[in-house]
Order: sequence, then C-alpha cells, then structure tokens
Amino acid sequence: MRAVQGSAAAILCAAGVSSRMGGVKKEYLPLGASSLTVLGCAFAAFAVCARIERVVIAVPPGSEEEARASLPEELAGTQGRLLFTPGGPTRRASVHNALSLLEPYKPSHVLIHDGARPWVTPCLIEKIIDAAVQFGAAIPALTLQETPKELEPGDGDYCGPVFIKRHLKRARLCAAQTPQGFRFPEILSAHEKAAKREAQEHVEYTDDAEVWGEFIGQVAVIPGDPANRKITYPGDMAHP
Repeated sequence: MRAVQGSAAAILCAAGVSSRMGGVKKEYLPLGASSLTVLGCAFAAFAVCARIERVVIAVPPGSEEEARASLPEELAGTQGRLLFTPGGPTRRASVHNALSLLEPYKPSHVLIHDGARPWVTPCLIEKIIDAAVQFGAAIPALTLQETPKELEPGDGDYCGPVFIKRHLKRARLCAAQTPQGFRFPEILSAHEKAAKREAQEHVEYTDDAEVWGEFIGQVAVIPGDPANRKITYPGDMAHP
C-alpha cells in the first residue's frame, strides 16, 4: 500500500454477532472453494488498491487475533497500515470508533465497507474514491427490480392483514451498497453529532450515508455492482 494522489483510508465493519447466521461469525468463515475467508476476501480488495493507505477493521472486543488470522497471510502484515478497533453496541458506534482511531492520521477521505460483502472489486473501490473526491460523499447503489410498497405501521399484537400505505415509484428508489466514501473530517463530525442525538433521542442510523445526509448534506450515487452482495444468511455464501 503506497500513498498516491487521491488516496484514502478504509474501514471494514466486522463487529456484529451474525445472529441470522445462527451465531456463527460469518466474516471468519471460508468462502466456498476459495482459501480466503469472507473478511479476508473483502480486505484483499482494499489491500491491493494503491490509493488505500490504511485499513481499520472493527471487530468484536477481544477478537483481534481471530480476525487477523482470517486475513490473507501475505497481506495481513502491512507495516502498521492495518489497524483494529473494538466494535460498539451498534454498527454506527463501531464506525465511530474506527473513525476516531483514524483521526491522528488525518486522511482526506475514508471508505466504509461491510466486512460481510466479500465480492467487492478494486474497480468499484476506485470509482467510489473518485466520486467521494469529486462530490464529498458518494455511495454505490442498484436500481430496484421489484415495485416497492410502503406499509402501514404494525399495531402491537394485531395479527390481521397488513395494508399498503403508499405505492412508491421504483424509478426514484435504489438499494444502497458499500463501500460508501466520504471526506474524512465531515463524516467524523457527523458521527459525533449522531452520537449526541442518539444519547438524547431514540434514533438509529442504518448506514453512513444517512449520517452524512442528516448532518452534512447531499450524497452522490454511482452505479453499484449486482455481485457486491452482503452475506446475511447461510444461503448467501454461494458466489453470485
């Protein structure tokens, strides 16, 4: 990993408990016939990108050695450019911990990626860096193939039918992916503000683009990659 123009840091989020995988830590599982683990495959895509100067992996507290062992041996020793941080109680808190760890290194931009998206490509990483440099914040997204509907909110123990509240226009909606790229000082500031709001109100942020949009401004969207799937259930382990 060597510093080049338009370089950035990266954060890989791998601090969850994988409850929908039956409690098995999905990021440390071998990926099909590959010799790489799920996390190792995601990490490799960033490690071979010359514009990524530093990678921080958020992991469950106390599991740094297990996480390190799941990475490709030839890439894990990156002369201080690979860092680990304990995750927090939520994904947002885990990202905040990683951003705080990066602050002394003063990266200009940062990419934030799900450690359970092993099929991310260096090409997509490069495109997100370029878009983040140009626009300040950028994410990859896919157009929807099905027609979405907004449902009426549930009502406690009511077990009757669920009704449609609104018929949404598919052309104006998309499905967000990662990595999501941001100017570093602003996304760190946004997370600090989000943490204060969470402490005062019952709110939860589902991704970093939402945090940026809440406290900073607009987020650009570039075409995502259908193969860049997130592993959530055991059946998702098959290559797309």
